[in-house]
Amino acid sequence: MAEKILFLTGKLAKTSLHKVLNSMTDLPFEYSVHQLGLTVAALMTDKMIARRMKPEDVTAYDQIIVPGRCRGDLESLSQQLGVPVIRGPEEVKDLPLFFGRERKQPDLSRYDVNIFAEIVDAPERDVESIIERARYYRDCGANVIDIGCLPEEKFPHLEDAIVALHEEGFKVSVDSLYVDDLRRAGKAGADYLLSLTEKTYHLAEEVDSVPILVPAEMGSLASLERAMELMDKINRPWIADPILDPIHFGLTDSIVRYHELRRKYPDAPMMMGVGNLTELTDADTSGVNALLFGIISELNIHNVLATEVSPHARNAIEEANVARRMMFSAREDSSLPRDITSDLLITHDRRPFPDDAEDIAELASNIKDPNYRIKVAEQGIYMFNRDGLMQDVDPFAFYPQLDLKDDTGHAFYLGAELARAQIAWQLGKRYTQDEELEWGCALSKEETDLNEQKEEGTTMTTGKKCGTA
Repeated sequence: MAEKILFLTGKLAKTSLHKVLNSMTDLPFEYSVHQLGLTVAALMTDKMIARRMKPEDVTAYDQIIVPGRCRGDLESLSQQLGVPVIRGPEEVKDLPLFFGRERKQPDLSRYDVNIFAEIVDAPERDVESIIERARYYRDCGANVIDIGCLPEEKFPHLEDAIVALHEEGFKVSVDSLYVDDLRRAGKAGADYLLSLTEKTYHLAEEVDSVPILVPAEMGSLASLERAMELMDKINRPWIADPILDPIHFGLTDSIVRYHELRRKYPDAPMMMGVGNLTELTDADTSGVNALLFGIISELNIHNVLATEVSPHARNAIEEANVARRMMFSAREDSSLPRDITSDLLITHDRRPFPDDAEDIAELASNIKDPNYRIKVAEQGIYMFNRDGLMQDVDPFAFYPQLDLKDDTGHAFYLGAELARAQIAWQLGKRYTQDEELEWGCALSKEETDLNEQKEEGTTMTTGKKCGTA
């Protein structure tokens, strides 16, 4: 017998909900839609549902689905009604995706790539500053803190930095062009050394650190292979890095080297430094990281060196963290890296416009109050209340048509919302009135929390936030 689901909604969303459910063919369940007696579905709460529905009203159902913005304790409500109550998607148009993913949620807790996050200016920082930066990288997902040495610059506190990082529970690598720096680092207990070649591999006999091996001659896979063989002869562990080159300076050939090395040595531990692309390409690093980690996943590379030097690469470590988890999940499920996480969709959304012009016009025709609603569709920005529907792509075009009666607080609120709507339309992002735009992992948790606090403060100050349909 098919599962029976009850959908709860409001007056304005009822027609849209029916339309979306009717469009979903071969549903594995039977359903009914109940309009709870309120205009705006987003204003639904657990207490409101409990007041308007009794256990005897839902005995025929196996599950109740409420709008995604429904507030309150749904677990307690489930116990009270005797039927599981579940939050659906925030937008009715996302119901097909909601049910497609309900059967198997992606597991983003797993990954098999270690991120080495390099502090490139470590010699210029004191030990406390190095620790502070390391904590930031750890919060972004780094597994190993790489201390970068600078050419011709003294680093008298290298040993102190390694000891302090270990005391804080970090694994440590040291990156230098000079063997003397690497020897000091190894003797101070560094876990990894970047980098040794066939000419300098002998340092691995003096210290316990695991060396990252690179070609002694630029682009020479044979040189790297000789270093690997020499390390095997002294029975010491190693990680091989063929070196990823920048675009127009050997990128394609370097990717071929990685592929060839993996083909010849299926089990060889490997590293890829991604900074030559993320730092040296004027493109959003989220997309660059997604592509690189797709290659890394296919080649079973388990170590990555990443940096945040260029201002445009300020989130590269966290993006790498997201990318490794997304690609691991896709590979394990033998699927494309889609509908797993939206954290790397920084400037665009896959489904930016849930409403079309017809849906918005129908919604506007049912509005009976003076509060302004704002929607964004492919055609532009829509603004409406009981007095009519306006559409444009320029927020300033709405101003002469607004009746604000010298209400500066409301004017400020509408200005901010219209600015958000314009950005969403221009970039192709999802816009929801009274909510911040989603920027994936481009915003840290602290920034997201701050935005939410600002939103709450704005509501309390102006008292002008309008409920959306």
